[in-house]
Amino acid sequence: MSVRLKLTLSYAAVVLVSGLLLLAAVALYLLRYVPEAQIHYDEFRVPNRSDLIRAFVPVASMVMVVLLALGLGGGWLLAGRMLAPLERIGDAARLAAQGSLSHRIALPGPRDEFRDLADVFDSMLEQLEAHVAEQQRFAANASHELRTPLAISQTLLEVARDDPDRDVDALIARLQEVNTRAIDLTEALLLLSRADRRTFTREILDLSLVGEDAVEQLLPLADRRGIAIEVGGDPAPVRGSSALLQQLIINLVHNALVHNLSFGGRVAVRTHALPHAVALVIENTGEPITAHRVATLVEPFQRGAERTRSEDHAGVGLGLAIAQRITEAHDGTLVLTPRAEGGLIVTVWLPLPFPM
Repeated sequence: MSVRLKLTLSYAAVVLVSGLLLLAAVALYLLRYVPEAQIHYDEFRVPNRSDLIRAFVPVASMVMVVLLALGLGGGWLLAGRMLAPLERIGDAARLAAQGSLSHRIALPGPRDEFRDLADVFDSMLEQLEAHVAEQQRFAANASHELRTPLAISQTLLEVARDDPDRDVDALIARLQEVNTRAIDLTEALLLLSRADRRTFTREILDLSLVGEDAVEQLLPLADRRGIAIEVGGDPAPVRGSSALLQQLIINLVHNALVHNLSFGGRVAVRTHALPHAVALVIENTGEPITAHRVATLVEPFQRGAERTRSEDHAGVGLGLAIAQRITEAHDGTLVLTPRAEGGLIVTVWLPLPFPM
């Protein structure tokens, strides 16, 4: 049976039982005061209990039939009215299953359980639509970025095949460079997917120690570029993946190094243990960045500088995107703030391992 039919039968049963209880109350509390013996008053005969019962039962039966009909008809209408919001939600779910995520229920009326359910469903559809759009943009960008090194390799091989005086060593070096970029991009995409799926083991870590290890790996790059790195802060316990959190800090510090001043640059890495959360702050000097530009830096394949590559900056445009996904996988928040003097302040907020 459908839910509407079940509700209809339930309403009819309630009405019918209520009528029977009312009749039972009449029979128990009124008819018992009527004597069963025959009573004559002058030439008139007073009805006794049996007479009243014979007169009352047919009328009561007709009343019960009417109540049953009203219960069924009224119950069917009430059930339909009550379930109408669920039908709208079901229609929206069917449209979403067919791929239409732009439809919204927008249920009118006062706020009740159905309205709350519809609002939650609309919010879910909005998030799904944004997520799908982001994934489509990411897939398109990833396809483009992966196709580029393959196209370059094919062009190099075709030119070398038609050039009798080709320089084999230069060709190998160039192919190796292009192949390295393709490998780096593939590894970045795999790391991004791993962070999205949250398929990693969590353990209690000191984020300040993880930061020191990450910065130590990038000290040669800082020395080559003449950039001073300051590391310090409070012990900051967090719960997460050591490898992913180290990759998070490496990405952020590397980004702070390559997008810095050409002379006299500075990068500061600090950890703060607050009563409600743990904060990792990475601040660097550099060229002024507009707030609009900062808002796009976490998009995949967005770069803070032009698409030029060198030994120090062979990026694939996924550094900050990976950092944001790793932060979100650890239930944290990544905040980018432009410095008034130029450069960027990156703050990673992570929850405490043991909430207070």
